[in-house]
Amino acid sequence: MVIGVILFVLVDATLRFTDNVNYFPTVMILGAFLVPVAFIAYFYQQDTLFIKLPDRGSILPTVLVAAVFGGLIGTTCAGVLEYTTLSSSNITNLAWVGPIEEFAKLLVPVFIYIIMRKRFRTELDGLLIGVAAGMAFAALETMGYELVSLVSSNGNLNVLDETILIRGLLSPAGHAAWTGLITATLWKERQRTGRAITPTVFAYFLLVATLHSLWDYASSSKSLYVVVPVYVALSGVSLGLLIWRLREARSKPALEAITNQ
Repeated sequence: MVIGVILFVLVDATLRFTDNVNYFPTVMILGAFLVPVAFIAYFYQQDTLFIKLPDRGSILPTVLVAAVFGGLIGTTCAGVLEYTTLSSSNITNLAWVGPIEEFAKLLVPVFIYIIMRKRFRTELDGLLIGVAAGMAFAALETMGYELVSLVSSNGNLNVLDETILIRGLLSPAGHAAWTGLITATLWKERQRTGRAITPTVFAYFLLVATLHSLWDYASSSKSLYVVVPVYVALSGVSLGLLIWRLREARSKPALEAITNQ
C-alpha cells in the first residue's frame, strides 16, 4: 500500500508537471487498483497464516481467477441486467440495483464454491474469494467513474484525484465487504449443514442488498449533509460485520472444526 501510494504520487506529479496525456492511464489504473490489491493481499495473508491443511495447495491461483473473472463477469452481467430491466434511475428503480449487482458479483465465487468444494472449504477461504471478486468489481467501476469525471471536467486533475480518493477509501466498505459477507456465509453454512443454500444465506444476501440499495439512495442525494452521514454509517456497519466475520473465521473453534474433517 505504501509503495503504491508513493508510485501514484510520483506519476500524478509527473502528469501535472509535463501535461503529457500518456500518463492518464497510469494514474487511473493505479488509483483504481491500489486499495483493492492491498485489501485482497491482507485477506490472502490471513488465509495463508491461519489455514494449514497439507492437501489443499495454494489458493493464490483461485484468488486471481475470482478477482479477474469475478470483476469482469460481474460488471458485465450487472450492466446488462440493469440496462435491460431498469427503465430509469428514479428512486424506485434504485432499489433493484443492489440485488442485481450483488447477484452478479456472486457468479464466479459460486462457480468456485462448486468446483473447489473439497480443496478450499473454510469460511476464511470463502471470505477471501468474495473479497477478491468484490474488490475487482469495485476497481473496474472506479475506472468508469474516473473516465466520466475526467471527461465531464474537461481533464481537470483535481476532480480526477478526488474521485480516486473517495472511491479508494470507500471501496473496502462497499463491494468487498458485501460480497465477502455472502461468500463467507456460503462456505460456513456448507461446513455446518452440508447444504449450499440455507435461510442464513438468504438473510445475508438480503442484508447486503439492502445496505447496497441504501448506499445508492444516499449517492443519489445532492446534499452532503445526507450523503456523508449515511456513507459513514453504512461503512461502519459493513466493515464492522466484515471484521467480525474475519475474527470468527480465524477463531480456534472454526479452525479446529475444519482441521478435524
